[in-house]
Amino acid sequence: MMNTADWIDSILKSNRVAAIPIMTHPGIEILGYRVLDAVTDGQIHFEAIQALNERFPQAAACTVIMDLSVEAEAFGAKLHFAENEVPSVEGRLVSSYEEVCALPVPSLDAARLPEYLKANCLAAAHINKPVFAGCIGPYSLAGRLFDMTEIMMAIFTEPDTVEALLEKCTAFLTAYCRALKACGVAGVIIAEPAAGLLPNEDCLRFSSVYIQKIVEAVQDDTFAVVLHNCGNSGHCTEAMVATGAKGYHFGNKIDMMDALRECPNDTLVMGNLDPVELFKNAAPDVVGNATRALLERTSEFPNFVISTGCDTPPEIPMANIEAFYRAVDKFNASR
Repeated sequence: MMNTADWIDSILKSNRVAAIPIMTHPGIEILGYRVLDAVTDGQIHFEAIQALNERFPQAAACTVIMDLSVEAEAFGAKLHFAENEVPSVEGRLVSSYEEVCALPVPSLDAARLPEYLKANCLAAAHINKPVFAGCIGPYSLAGRLFDMTEIMMAIFTEPDTVEALLEKCTAFLTAYCRALKACGVAGVIIAEPAAGLLPNEDCLRFSSVYIQKIVEAVQDDTFAVVLHNCGNSGHCTEAMVATGAKGYHFGNKIDMMDALRECPNDTLVMGNLDPVELFKNAAPDVVGNATRALLERTSEFPNFVISTGCDTPPEIPMANIEAFYRAVDKFNASR
């Protein structure tokens, strides 16, 4: 098991900018598999992570697929599966306080959880660099179980119901993160995009206090929590920082300079190149120029880690990934 705290310290002290894009789908495509294959088979998922790392070894760490349906499925939510998309939740699992109270917290043998644990364990064992697992955040999970529109109203009309559901989600996610930690990964990226829909005060109450419980349960020198909130446009960074995570990952809605100023300088602050409009849809020279521009703007912050603003979708042109790393390498060579 690696010392993640030492690894973070080495990034903070280096004059080179680390690059950790949230990216797995290109590895699936390198091997000729479908997204459906990777999200249902831990061996294929691992092989995709490994293949992408072999193709682009410049990444400072590897990441798994950001699949925000795994945990909801474990609770019993109905999913829609497509060949080349991450599964999505359909319908509503619970709709009342009584149903929430009756909802069992799932075991780690439920649904596809064993396949995701398998992928993480294999990646940690066979890839000679930090691997970051992934899981959904408690508020985003609760929204998938209760319905996102309904939960946005329920935090005002029936907060006790929402908080009861959040307690169950947090208990489950804590157990899942402990299992991921046991795999030997360097940490977990907790994706909490739905919390970006909330003002700072509500984000603190319905998201951050629960993520803080997970952080306190699993984060130590061998395991770092990175909190991802691509819905944050700058209005709830304070709430994110209140969790005590070792890293914060931002989407392309926020100005990275603002994020860097608001986050502690001993934490990793990651982001935020647009995964769709830039990585998928733009020409390679545009990707390279945007990468260089972001690196130059953030050059005064040693804790900045350049990344995508979210998980990159399928069918990213390899030339765009190459342009990204070429720009990072050229910038680091000039420092």
